[in-house]
Amino acid sequence: MSIRIITDSASDISQELAREWNITVLPLKVRFGEEEFLDGVTLSVRKFYERLIETDEIPKTSQITPFVYGDEFAKAVKAGDQVICFCLSSGVSGSYQSACMAAQEFEGQVFVVDTKQFCISELIIVERAVQMRDEGMTAKEIFDAILEEQKEAHVLAIFNTLEYLKLGGRISAAAAFAGGLLSLKPVLTIEEGVVKILGKARGSRNGSNMLTEFTEKLGGIDFDRPFCFGYTGFSDEMLMKYIHDSARLYEGKVDPNEIGKFRIAKVGATIGTYAGPGAIAVAFFSKKSV
Repeated sequence: MSIRIITDSASDISQELAREWNITVLPLKVRFGEEEFLDGVTLSVRKFYERLIETDEIPKTSQITPFVYGDEFAKAVKAGDQVICFCLSSGVSGSYQSACMAAQEFEGQVFVVDTKQFCISELIIVERAVQMRDEGMTAKEIFDAILEEQKEAHVLAIFNTLEYLKLGGRISAAAAFAGGLLSLKPVLTIEEGVVKILGKARGSRNGSNMLTEFTEKLGGIDFDRPFCFGYTGFSDEMLMKYIHDSARLYEGKVDPNEIGKFRIAKVGATIGTYAGPGAIAVAFFSKKSV
């Protein structure tokens, strides 16, 4: 009996990486006005940002329906597979509830995980499950282990602009204007399944320093488990600078000059809608306490 891993496009796992890992990534729907696209399928990351900067209207994303989940679960079970389904946080989407509804027809064969994350922190949880699957663990063993380990998964991000938070109604126009004048960069994380602002840094350098400081406060990166960097927009220039500036985090573990050893994801619609171009992020499992 094989194990089929299913997740959603909010994880920023590309269809190419999904094929490499032998998993299924179900696309969320992204709507610009009257036009609807499948995230990562009929709407590439680049095309998403092209559309985003051309419009004054924030695009909408819609959850995956019970029917879509049910269809995928049925195909897997019919093939003799067990399923572990990883959903973006129930705090921001109803996809987890949809998956649970669909899983009711496949008791004991489908396990559904509320990752309480999205974006690249969801990615590293899925990658950890892929590692466990490839090590020969059973579906139930993976499910139980992930429920424990996901508590140690974190993401830290710095946005380059407040404009898209304003357009999305997350902050006031006055706050966005003042922040722009002061060159304030919000530093964010996901806590208890929802976005939390940790602070605002003046300038990109101070923002990068804050990312490094918060990473250390969380216990540092466990390099025995997956970690990932991400960026929004068209250029990874700011991310490359941050990786080199935060070299002390990887000292003796990974050479920051060997960029090819880092997993770097292009962040799509789920976070990109509110971050806009120029944001950077790091996701990792914190070190286990001894």
